[in-house]
Amino acid sequence: MSDVSPCLNCGACCSHFRVSFFWGECASVGGTVPDEWVASISPSRVAMLGTDCKSPRCTALIGEVGKAVSCSIYEQRSSTCREFEASWELGVHSPECDKARAAFGLMPLERPIHFAELTPLEQTHSL
Repeated sequence: MSDVSPCLNCGACCSHFRVSFFWGECASVGGTVPDEWVASISPSRVAMLGTDCKSPRCTALIGEVGKAVSCSIYEQRSSTCREFEASWELGVHSPECDKARAAFGLMPLERPIHFAELTPLEQTHSL
């Protein structure tokens, strides 16, 4: 099993959902998200630029969805981004991850098979 995050070859969530969060996460009021990367969507909420439209794509996303991507403000990203989990990242399926991937023709991430879950015969053949 690879230690490389499947997110680095995806980026679908950053190009499918509106990324909104409480304005208190903005840097100007003590948060981490740079103000120049957000737009106000209500008196108490902001959204990442590029995500509050019909065909969203976060302007902080670098690269090609489904190929190789990264976030230009990764260390300063919002709680919405920090809390979004890829399917099986923590051993739990994420229908939202599957939905975003499907929008770009990407297959759902597969549940990793752990060695202990294999039958004795399968364990012998995987060595």
